[in-house]
Amino acid sequence: MKDKLLYEGKAKQVFTVKDQPELLVLSYKNDATAFNGEKKAEFQGKGRYNNLISAKVFEYLHHHGVSSHFKEALNETEQLVEKTTIIPLEVVVRNVAAGSIVRRTGIEEKTIFSPPLVELFYKKDELGDPLINDEHALLLTDATEADLKQIKDMARQVNEQLQSFFKEINLQLVDFKLEFGRNAQGEIVLSDEVSPDTCRLWDIATGEKMDKDVFREDLGDLVTVYDNILSRLEAKQ
Repeated sequence: MKDKLLYEGKAKQVFTVKDQPELLVLSYKNDATAFNGEKKAEFQGKGRYNNLISAKVFEYLHHHGVSSHFKEALNETEQLVEKTTIIPLEVVVRNVAAGSIVRRTGIEEKTIFSPPLVELFYKKDELGDPLINDEHALLLTDATEADLKQIKDMARQVNEQLQSFFKEINLQLVDFKLEFGRNAQGEIVLSDEVSPDTCRLWDIATGEKMDKDVFREDLGDLVTVYDNILSRLEAKQ
């Protein structure tokens, strides 16, 4: 099924599919990066966890009415997806103040955002993925005002579903990053991945960090944490 390497990013390789130009294979790597690629490491088995956790998230969202590029997990490290043209925006939804927003604004960590805060970042590595507003997004991308509204509405819908999804395994969804793309029909669908690499998760009972912050902040073994999350998901099925 997997054919030619189309693109390689920080966390995944993207392959074409022989005789099916509308599909792609995402192959999850063992690499971990933080601070826009300034910190790098490799963790044996990390790609497997991101692939399997992300697949479970996409399956859950599909059953709750969220359109995405996801088709199926092919094996432990690869998944089949619909080809999309990515809109160069990172959409961050924040339920609790943590990470960059605390550093940028001085808002006290663990402040609850009600309603949740939605932020846009311009997806441009060489610029450090800067925070932008809607006017910037209209200028820098081909998104329209209607597109931005749809993207934000979808992000809020995903947030509602994922808060319930993770609460079932005793994790608090603090914040997370999404990407969206247009499929062959021009429809905007959720794309990329949703995993502990892209979500900030805290254990509800202990407050322990259960995401890539473990790597960012040198808090422990990343693979052990990701294994814990996958084990919780498998146990609840």
